[in-house]
Parts: sequence; structure tokens; C-alpha cells
Amino acid sequence: MPINITMPALSPTMEEGNLSKWLVKEGDKVSSGDVLCEIETDKATMEVESVDEGVVAKLVVPAGTEGVKVNALIAILAADGEDVAAAASGGGAAAPKAEAPKTEAPKAEVAPAAKAEAAPAAAPAVAQASASSGARTFSSPLARRLAKDAGLDISAVVGSGPHGRVVKKDVETAVAGGGAKPVAAAPASAAASAPAPALAKGPSEEAVLKNFAEGSYELVPHDGMRKTIAKRLQESKQTIPHFYVSVDCELDALLALRAQVNASAPEKDGKPGYKISVNDMVIKALALALRDVPDANVSWTDSNMVKHKHADVGVAVSIPGGLITPIIRSAELKSLSAISNEMKDLGARAKSRKLKPEEYQGGTTAVSNMGMMGVKNFAAVVNPPHATILAIGAGEERVVVKKGQMVVANVMTVTLSTDHRAVDGALGAELLGAFKRYIENPMGMLV
Repeated sequence: MPINITMPALSPTMEEGNLSKWLVKEGDKVSSGDVLCEIETDKATMEVESVDEGVVAKLVVPAGTEGVKVNALIAILAADGEDVAAAASGGGAAAPKAEAPKTEAPKAEVAPAAKAEAAPAAAPAVAQASASSGARTFSSPLARRLAKDAGLDISAVVGSGPHGRVVKKDVETAVAGGGAKPVAAAPASAAASAPAPALAKGPSEEAVLKNFAEGSYELVPHDGMRKTIAKRLQESKQTIPHFYVSVDCELDALLALRAQVNASAPEKDGKPGYKISVNDMVIKALALALRDVPDANVSWTDSNMVKHKHADVGVAVSIPGGLITPIIRSAELKSLSAISNEMKDLGARAKSRKLKPEEYQGGTTAVSNMGMMGVKNFAAVVNPPHATILAIGAGEERVVVKKGQMVVANVMTVTLSTDHRAVDGALGAELLGAFKRYIENPMGMLV
């Protein structure tokens, strides 16, 4: 029976992708784990691996095709021993239908580090919870067919493939172990969830254009990244009660320490082994502040407060058409030089859209630095599942009063945006106070 290869969902927000390149051709034999193609999403370009074995019977979607919907048929494999020509002509009929994009607000996730620690004990429960809540289970066509033949509920099988996808060996393991039990329906009161608030629609294109003379404008279609950014930020502002706290931080001690640290950097191939930036020190200071104020290192869900064990700091990076937030994992444990080198690597790959999903998804907080652009202060929008984001303004010389005397100091204004459901005003002020102490007494970041 032909095996249908469909457009995978490579991120929780992905609804469509561009098939930029095929790395196989018709007639090629592929094994599980072989790279089939490159998919360009709204954030990055990623390689897609095969989860099945067989011969490429037909490439349904040509390379370079844009806007391919998730779950749309893109290729057909002929299983071992199957006639390739017959598979190419008859495989499309069984292609799964693309699901309509869901409009419910995205649920906060446990940070990847926390999920990894909980996975061994909680995997069966997670699989059952997914099935009982009606969430879609990603699985290969062969796995679904084997599960159906064995009388198994595919949603109750724990997947080991990419992004938790259920593959052939998972079904075989479930059968060998006695079979996965059908998932009992959850009580209606527990399963029912509050409907997501409707997103306000903007003015129609016609309503906007009637205010402008014909020929005085051009229409630029929204790309996938801009659509995703617009959707997530609109949901954030409509569903998250934002609260803002600002403070001024003196930078003179930090700038002096930075110069001293950079001057002592060992050379590699005639170049310094690292070059610390102010932004690197901001990342470290925020991570240490979250370590010191653990009640602020949280994410909100409808039933629980998710308390993170590490500070995974996302850093907003501007790229053509939008922005992306690569994440420095466990930043409170890393040295300034390690943060600096990691940030340079992530930033360079972000601009070329070569980040892996795990390098920009999740995180526990974020930093948005517009100080380098001369912006004095601003308030950033919380990016769920985060409960906080720190907006960094420009460092500038200002007159301050010390011991009754006016002196000049380098000062920057920072503004903490919080999800008020998880981090209230007093807790936000405590977190910002801890951050200010590390910025103004930066030797504490070297301990």
C-alpha cells in the first residue's frame, strides 16, 4: 500500500510552509531518518526526515512551491516489494485532509528543560491526556495503518519520532507490550475548555484604500512570518493582562568591568576568544535575577503555575520581515564568555533562518534591546508562554544626584513587562530590583 508523505507541522503555530528543495528524486530508495526535503517556515528553514522506508514513487509538490498547507500530500513512497508505478498512480487517494487552522489561544508550555526531566515518568499520562482532550496526534501513515489493524488507539501510543510523531516501531512496541488501552473519555466538565476570545478584526483593505488616491500606494502581500507575528502579538495583548515596571540603572561600573574582561580575553588564531557586549551582561543579569527571585520565573496556565528550574532567556533578533528570539538555555549557569559566543552563533544563524525549532521555541523570559538603536525607553509585548520580557533602552550620560551633588553618570532605562496573572506588581519590582543590583554591581556576575 502506498505511503503518503505530508507537509509536517514543524512548530505549534505553523499552518503552511514553503517546499524550498527536494533532496531525493523519484526512484530513490529511502530509509527511516534519511533527509527528504527542506521546508521553509515563517521562522527558519529545516530539513525533514523520512519516518518510513520505501522507494520514492512520486514527488507531488514541486520544489519551490510556496504556501503548502500542513498535512497536504507532498510525496508518495512505495513500500518494500510494492510496484512503484502503481503506488505513484494510486497513492493520493488516501492522503489525509488538511485540518482547518485552530483559532484557540495557544496554551503555555512547560520549558523544554522541565519537559525533558519529566518525560520518562509522565510519557504514558501525557499520551492519554492528549487523546482525551481531542488534541491531534501526529503519526506516520504506516503507523496509523498498523494501529488500525491491531485495534489500537493511535492517540494512546507514545511517539518517538520527530516532534513526538508516532512511527512504525512505536506501534510494534505497543503491540508487543500488550497493546495500548483505549482512552476513556474525560468527563465533560473536565474536558470542556473556555472558548478562546475572538480576535478583533482590523479594517478591510477596501476601507483603508478608499482614503488614498489611486496610484499613491502599492500592495505588499503578508508573508508567513509577518502573519504569525501579527497573530501572536494580537493574542498576547488581548488575552494577557500586561503590567509594566521601569527603573534606571547606572552603567559606569558595568562598562569598566566589560572593558577589563575584554582586554584580558585570550587570543585564538590571532583574534580575541570572546568580546563581551552590554547585551551579554544584560542576559546574564536577568538570568541571575530570576534565579534569586524564583517566583517570577514562571508561566501561567489555566490550572497550574509552571515554575521553571532554569532561566532560559530568549533574545529578540531583528531579521528581514520580522524578528525571532533564539534562546540561551540555563543562562544563570553560563559564563559571560559562553553567553557571548553562543549569542553570536545564534544571532548569525537566525539572520540566515538556519535555527532549529528547539533553539527558538519555549524559553522562560526574553530580552528586547533597542538601546543600540538610540531608543531611550519602551515597553515590550509579553510573548507566551513567557510571563516576563525586559525592554532595554539606550545607555546615555545623564545628570544624577549623589550625596547632594550633581554628577554625570551613564544611565539606561529598563522596563519589565509582566503577565499580571503570574507576576504582580510587587513581584515584578522585586525582580527588577535584583536585576538593577547585578547591573550596578557587575562583579557579582563573575562569581
